Amino acid sequence: MPLTFENVTVATKANVYFDGKVVSHSLTLADGRKKSLGVIFPGEYHFGTGEPEVMEITAGSCAVVLDGTSDTLEVAAGSAFDVPGNSGFTITVKDAPCEYICSFGTP
Repeated sequence: MPLTFENVTVATKANVYFDGKVVSHSLTLADGRKKSLGVIFPGEYHFGTGEPEVMEITAGSCAVVLDGTSDTLEVAAGSAFDVPGNSGFTITVKDAPCEYICSFGTP
């Protein structure tokens, strides 16, 4: 997982969800790909997707249930999970905040 991104445009306005318990910033890479970087504080949250997403966990850990399934994925730092487009997922963070990079569209 990258530690830095070169040649990006960053939206300085934060995306704030669930009363500030999930916060991210949007990036656009030089080639037009879009990503967000964020932090999820302890709790359980549901997100919908418009396009496919890849969620890379960079710090902490979480449990994820993809819409339409009952399987719980345990995802630790250094791991990722894919979310189909026009779908969603429930993410649970237990103790320490979870940090992530979300990549949008087909990887």
